[in-house]
Amino acid sequence: MTSPPELLKQVRVLDLGTGVDLVTDVLLHQGMILRVGPELEDYPADTLVEDGSGWILGPGLVDLYSTCGEPGHEESETLAELLQAAQAGGFTRINLLSSAHFPLDRPGAVDLLTSRVAATGRPHPQVNLWGALTEGSQGQHMSCILDLVQAGVGGFMDCRPLANLRVLRHTLLYLAPLKLPISLWPQEPSLAAQGVARESPEALVLGLPLIPASAETAALAALLMVVEETGVPVHIARVSTAPGVAIVAAAKERGLPVTASTSWMHLLHYAGDLEGYNPNLRLEPPLGTAADQAALQEATLQGVLDAIAVDHRPCTYEEKTLPFAEALPGAVGFQLALPLLWQALVVNQNWSPLTLWQRLSTGPARCLGQPPATLAVGERAELTLFNPGGSWPVNTQTLTSRAHNTPWLGKPITGQVLRTWC
Repeated sequence: MTSPPELLKQVRVLDLGTGVDLVTDVLLHQGMILRVGPELEDYPADTLVEDGSGWILGPGLVDLYSTCGEPGHEESETLAELLQAAQAGGFTRINLLSSAHFPLDRPGAVDLLTSRVAATGRPHPQVNLWGALTEGSQGQHMSCILDLVQAGVGGFMDCRPLANLRVLRHTLLYLAPLKLPISLWPQEPSLAAQGVARESPEALVLGLPLIPASAETAALAALLMVVEETGVPVHIARVSTAPGVAIVAAAKERGLPVTASTSWMHLLHYAGDLEGYNPNLRLEPPLGTAADQAALQEATLQGVLDAIAVDHRPCTYEEKTLPFAEALPGAVGFQLALPLLWQALVVNQNWSPLTLWQRLSTGPARCLGQPPATLAVGERAELTLFNPGGSWPVNTQTLTSRAHNTPWLGKPITGQVLRTWC
């Protein structure tokens, strides 16, 4: 039995392909966009008509990098829960990273995770896997690149910083003919050491072990020198400091083949928010200074940073119910990113809705070399319907994953995804 057509009346459409932001009608049926027009009247009698006044309809959101508990750490989160959370948050594509307990450095690991994703059933967001660039306890060897490609990985990124520049250079040259996305996290381990907070007056007062900005910038400068020498395109992930932003901007001005992203949490928080030692704000890389936060926001607005990543990392209650410096780093975010970014940046800072949506949708897709989702008539619907005025409480019942490691737990937020067409 087929479902009837659906008509969204007077919904605000964000068409990123044309840059158009307008109120119109949209007719959909069986996962296809049938018609778009200001006042659609000629539609089938069994059409389900819904008033979309005040709602936003845009291309599905795309997350660049996140991790899941399954396989091996299902007590934090299962794949089914992660996919439910992603879809509930408006994400139609996600890209999963290796984790410390399950590195994607062997074809068997890729096959297992692929089969687990398939077993969760459909519809669900499209899942791509980042194959590990390196293997070994310190990333001292290049992984089995060709075997991982044959197993179906969509690109290469480690779950840890890649510190061995010799291995990096060799790996980039080896990967160059394959034309697959490569993503790098710039952090110098010897400078980061055992730090848990970005070096700042706020963190110094709190007595937390500090990580200087140079842990990011030194690694970033070195990585970009290798990129310049080899000419291999890369994506710079997890940019978190103002000096890091400046280095990325200079690299782009020099014409280096780079894109870059930051996490949504770094756009909304800074080290001053650590005053209460909330372990759910223990992140990796750590929250920066107020100047870092301002620079990240401006760079994302201007497009120096091409995309916003969720960098969803589930933790158990026990892993987070610890002193700040001992808690596992990471926070969940699929259901929270769009509403909270909308409030902070569109409502409070007057960002264009098109700009925010682009950084969460077509921007990440282009960083991955993927065709972006569109609202073109005749195309399959890969869409997100969002009510920016809808309020809901963040609690264990409303979050679809068993992972609840977020500083917004127990708080009401404004903005809610109503539906996601995957």
